[in-house]
Amino acid sequence: MNQTEKYLIDVAYPFWETEAEIARRFFRNNPTREQHVYWLKAQLWKELHPVDGYFTGLHRELANLVEMFPQVDRTVDRHHYHGLMEQMVQEFNHYVLQADILEYLLGRRIAAEDTIQLPEEKALGDLRRAYVAGSAVEKAAVLVTEGGGARLFREGRKLKGSVLARKIAAAMEVVYQDEKNHYREAAREAAAAVGNKRHLKTMKRAIERVSLQRVRMRNEMFQYPLSEEGVERCVAKHYRPV
Repeated sequence: MNQTEKYLIDVAYPFWETEAEIARRFFRNNPTREQHVYWLKAQLWKELHPVDGYFTGLHRELANLVEMFPQVDRTVDRHHYHGLMEQMVQEFNHYVLQADILEYLLGRRIAAEDTIQLPEEKALGDLRRAYVAGSAVEKAAVLVTEGGGARLFREGRKLKGSVLARKIAAAMEVVYQDEKNHYREAAREAAAAVGNKRHLKTMKRAIERVSLQRVRMRNEMFQYPLSEEGVERCVAKHYRPV
C-alpha cells in the first residue's frame, strides 16, 4: 500500500467505524422483530438496486454479461469476464442469505415488494451518481466509499445466542469474507487517478461527503441509534490525522 492509498483509507476510516458503532448499538439493544424486518427490507433493496454509476443493479449487470459473452477472447479478456461472473454470484448470494432471514421473520415467502428504499438511501444514490458524473478524480473517489469498509458485516458476524442471531451472524460472515478487502482494491484504483495535491484535496472532500451520507443511511436503516450530534462525536473520535 503506497502513501496515497493509505491517505484515502484514513479519510474514510472514521466514517466506517461510525457505521460499525451504529450496528453495534442496534444489535446490543435487543431489537424487536419489527425492527429486524425494517432493516432487512432496506438492506435487501440495497443488494438488488445499488444503482450508483459504477454498479447498475443485479438485473442490468447480468444483462451486461450476456451482451459481453460473444466478445470473450476477442475484445473481452476471459479472466476479466470470469471475475465479473464471480462477482455477480457473490452479490446474488448476499441477497439470498439475507432474504432467507427476512422470510424466517415473516413466516412466508417474500416478494420484490418487501424491499424498501429509504430516503437517506435515495439521497446517497443521488450523491454518488453526481460524483460519478463529475471529474475522473471525483468518480474515482466514490470507489473508496463503497461498502463502508464492510463494517456492518464485521459487527453482524459477532452475534450469538438466539436462532435469529445465529442466522444473521452466519449470513454476515459470508458477506464479510467476500468484501473485507474490497477497500484495499478501491483505494489502489482511486490512488491511480491522483496526479497532484489538488486532485487529492478534491478526492478527500468527495470521500467525506459520500461517507457521511452513508452513515446517515445506516443510521436511518437501524432507526437512529445515534443522534446527529452522536454521529459527529463518533466520527471525530475515530479521526486519523491526514
